[in-house]
Amino acid sequence: MKKETTILAIILFITAGIGGCKRSGTQGDLITVDVTANYPKKELILQDFMDVEYIPLETNDEFVTQGDILAIGNKYILVKNWINDGDIFVFDRKTGKALRKINRRGQGAEEYNFINGIVLDEENNEIFVNCSPSKKIFVYDLSGNFKRSFAHTEGSDYWNIFNYDNDNLIRYDNSAYYKDGEPRGNQSYHAIISKQDGSITQNISIPFDVIKAPIVREGEGTATASVRPIIPYHDTWLLVETSSDTVYNYVPQKNKLIPFLVKTPSTDPEVFLTMGTLTDRFYFMQTMKKMFDFTTGRGFPINDLMYDKQENAIFNASVFNGDYAKKQEVDMTSHPVNSVIATFQNLAASHLVEAYENDELKGKLKEIAEKLNEEANPVIMLVKYKE
Repeated sequence: MKKETTILAIILFITAGIGGCKRSGTQGDLITVDVTANYPKKELILQDFMDVEYIPLETNDEFVTQGDILAIGNKYILVKNWINDGDIFVFDRKTGKALRKINRRGQGAEEYNFINGIVLDEENNEIFVNCSPSKKIFVYDLSGNFKRSFAHTEGSDYWNIFNYDNDNLIRYDNSAYYKDGEPRGNQSYHAIISKQDGSITQNISIPFDVIKAPIVREGEGTATASVRPIIPYHDTWLLVETSSDTVYNYVPQKNKLIPFLVKTPSTDPEVFLTMGTLTDRFYFMQTMKKMFDFTTGRGFPINDLMYDKQENAIFNASVFNGDYAKKQEVDMTSHPVNSVIATFQNLAASHLVEAYENDELKGKLKEIAEKLNEEANPVIMLVKYKE
């Protein structure tokens, strides 16, 4: 792949007829979502269409974590605490065994002062620690030894980064959020960047005219939410741009952007849409309203939706974990992982112990909860595509 900046040739299949479609469903292969509509409710049991694996993280005196999952690979799970203490816990992916703890927090040239996210590259035995306050990415091996660092591209602010291939990362530049209402200009916010020096290997230019961002201002107050801009989708990537009404599927093998889904335009308030887990039948997605109440400190209300390909219809969907006797809802949108693991969820030990004591668990989860105490590290639930 060439290392110079290249603007993608975008293959558009949207016609004027699709843009004016009033119903939710599909027009050809393109799904249309009316983000202001009230959809019928539908309930699903997770195990009916996904495989589930539980991994209890080992607890000992050196490995006590609040369980903020950073990355999941074939060999390792990386976890940090919610507080900014700099600890990175490395667990075995298969067994949950505690392997080592890394902490390179500080003010030195080889140290991060905050962890916004981590990309795990098991092929190269590297982790990429994104530090937004310093606008840098720090690269370490899996023993915590410093290898190199590189800056975010000038004027950029990275919040979302994924492992793209052996040589590159794919990232989104959230500096757009600070330019709400401004003309787009020539900036491309999705890009593929080099793992060696952070230079742009390829810009991915999603077409739009004016920046629309999930940010609300009132007097001196500013409230910001985040919409997931990059969603792994098997061997491709779904790319979401809050300024565009179209979600695109980027196909690396063909170097093409293909429209995947379009939402109806919305105003007062603007309604954003992002994607979650996608299966052969179900496409999970989420809407977010650009609203915030500075008096209560609450806002950006969300709504979980699902497109059912078999019924060619959209529903207000709830997915429940079948290993609970009582309804326990599963988040299908917040944590996209890769082509094997669709998403994950952190199950607090204290909640599992309480559910076990109340005889509310089944199967493997019940067996795991029987051996826990309330102070144990969390259990990680992996939601995997059926083989």
